[in-house]
Amino acid sequence: MARRALGPRHHVASQIARDRETLEDVMRQLSIKPSAIKTGVMRVAVRAGRLKLNGTLFKRSPLSSVVELETLVVGVRGKEALWTALQRADVRLQDDLEALVKSARAQGAELEALRLRAAERAFSRDSGQVSGQQATA
Repeated sequence: MARRALGPRHHVASQIARDRETLEDVMRQLSIKPSAIKTGVMRVAVRAGRLKLNGTLFKRSPLSSVVELETLVVGVRGKEALWTALQRADVRLQDDLEALVKSARAQGAELEALRLRAAERAFSRDSGQVSGQQATA
């Protein structure tokens, strides 16, 4: 989703991909096996989330970017929460948890700024989407 929302070469998309590998490594270090069922359900949910009746069949709705960026913000905040929980539990890993927390915070801040810009574009009068005043009229 990060590659689709941000572009395949965006540095945050690359960091998120790298963090996923780090998470898989952390799971191995802690002898935690990934759940095939949960992984499958999430893949289906992501694909189903692309199917929406937004009046545009072949082009993206401006709201698609907002929703994708909101999802990424939530995911990055969750990742930050995981790293800080592992720190608090004093879990010793090969990875530098403090660096992972700082990276997640920086990613979250950048994604939040992108999300707000996308929302501004999607809800502006010029976009053709519903603005706050149009919704109440």
